[in-house]
Amino acid sequence: MAISISVVLLLLILAVLFLRNGGLKVSHALVCGLLGFFLAGTSMAPTIQEGITATADVVSSINP
Repeated sequence: MAISISVVLLLLILAVLFLRNGGLKVSHALVCGLLGFFLAGTSMAPTIQEGITATADVVSSINP
C-alpha cells in the first residue's frame, strides 16, 4: 500500500509540474488518468503492480 501511495503522489507532482510548465494540457492529463483507471480494472493490473513493486525494491536497495 505504501508503494502505491508513493507512486500516486509522485505522478501527481509530475502532472502538476507539467501542467504549470505548459508541457501537459488538462485534456492530456484527463486521458492519462482515465487510462490508469481502465488499466486497474483489467487482468494486466496484477502484472503492472508486480513490476512497480519490483522496481521500487531495486531502487530502495541501491545504496548511495
